[in-house]
Order: sequence, then C-alpha cells, then structure tokens
Amino acid sequence: MSIFSRNLLTNYKIAIPIVAGIGSAYYLSTMSTSTIKNDPAPKAFTGDDQWIDLKLKSAKSLSSNTKEFIFDLPSKDQVSGLIVASCLLTKFVTPKGSNVIRPYTPISDVNDKGEIQFVIKRYPDGKMSNHIFDLKENDTLSFKGPILKWKWEENQFREITLIGGGTGITPLYQLIHKILTNPNDNTRISLIYGSTSPEDILLKGELDSLAQTHPQQFSIDYFVDKAPTGTEFNGKVGYITEEDLKKSLFGPSNDSHVFVCGPPPLYKAISGNKVSPSDQGEVTGILANLGYTKEHVFKF
Repeated sequence: MSIFSRNLLTNYKIAIPIVAGIGSAYYLSTMSTSTIKNDPAPKAFTGDDQWIDLKLKSAKSLSSNTKEFIFDLPSKDQVSGLIVASCLLTKFVTPKGSNVIRPYTPISDVNDKGEIQFVIKRYPDGKMSNHIFDLKENDTLSFKGPILKWKWEENQFREITLIGGGTGITPLYQLIHKILTNPNDNTRISLIYGSTSPEDILLKGELDSLAQTHPQQFSIDYFVDKAPTGTEFNGKVGYITEEDLKKSLFGPSNDSHVFVCGPPPLYKAISGNKVSPSDQGEVTGILANLGYTKEHVFKF
C-alpha cells in the first residue's frame, strides 16, 4: 500500500486536470485514513486477560514426541501481539470441570499475520500436551496473553550465550530470530543446545540456516545424550560440561548475558532453578563455578 506525504498529496491534487477535479477531489476527501497512513496491524492478544479460542490449522511431526502446531488467529490481518521474548497461556477444561493451564512460547515471527506457530513436546503424563496432540484440524484451543519474559532491545548486549535443552529452544529461538533478522542488531550469539538424540534436535534446519547466513554473528554447539553407531553427527555426544561452557561463554560482564531454558535437570546442572515465576533465585551449578551471578543470567 502506498504511503503519501502531505506534500505529495498536495502536488498530486495540483496535477489533477480541471475536467476531473470534482470527481478526484471527492475521491480524495472520502479516502479512509488507512489508505494514506501506514497503521500498525491489529493485535490478536493485548494482555487484556481475555481467553481467545484459536482454530488448529495444521500439525506436523518433528520427532517421535514433538510436533509443530499452527493455529489461525481470529483475523487474517492480525499479528499475534507478542514481543520478544514472551509466551501465551493455553487452557482446556477437563470432563470433570477442572481448568488445565500451561504456558507455551511461539516460534513464529511476531510480525506474521493470520497465524501463530508452536513447537510442543508430548509428555506421557502431560495433561495439556496430550490434549493438544489429540486435537484435530479445525478444533480449537483457548489462549491468553502475552506474558512478557524478557524485553529484548536492539544491541542490548554486545554478546549473549543461550543454553537450552529440548523444547527449551523455543524462547531462545525467539531471541535468535529477532536479532538475526534485524540488520541493525549486531549482538553476537553463541547457542549451546542439548537434545536426547540427533533426531530430537528441534528447529535444526532453521538454526543451521541462520548460522550459515550469519557466520560472524551466530555459532551453535549441539550436544546429544546418545547417537546411534554409524550416524554422522556434527556435535558432541554427552552432557554439557564446565569445560564445554568455558569454550563458548563470553565471560561475565555488563556487556554480555546468559539465557537458560530447558528441563529441570539442565537448570540444576547449569544455573540452578528459578524460585518462582517472579524470582530468578541465585545462580548455582556450572555458571556459578565460572563466576556468574544473577546479574548476568536469565532463566526462562
């Protein structure tokens, strides 16, 4: 859609032939402001505490227990309303009338219109994940938010280290995508990502593509618990150790930051667990051994 400045509109009206003047003047006077002004896209989620039912558009398997889910937003011209890094709450009601509520972080670009994308892992005893995996196309799920986790700002740090495990990659991917798709953001990124096996590395194609197109800004170290014999794997088999982190970390300073997201064992070993959603708690584990404190580390 063209955007006209006041001067351009003025010049445009001057250039209109006299014989067409009346009709053209009427057209210009009745044009909606949205055709002249580049209004921001409407937001599906505005933090107003209202649950919104979204229809499942598609579901695609990524691994033996993980799928990519795409939900339609209420309107095709809407963006989600999320900022980086934030998540949404999901809700369903059990047959007994109990509410099951869980947070999930989308991986789609915050400027995408009409739909929102998630990567979700199914846990054997996970009430919400099992419910979502049982959804069929056009079934609905209730969402609410957004819930801000960390407000990223352009060039907020000179460099950041992201340490993740399993589906903990989702908020980290939000940061990676946001930074690397902004030509004005020069933040250097080091990702350390642990998975059960090479087949369980989520978003690997997207991550590898970003690393290839931004080799001076983004690096990845993959770790897996096990790799089948004879399988070609460009990474390390085994747990993330203190020696591994020493090689990838930029070191504690006001110019760098560490972001951690993953299952409880990863938090326990790397950074220590959060006390609550509003209390990050002290840094323990490997990062504490390397001199990091809560001023240098954020736990999603």
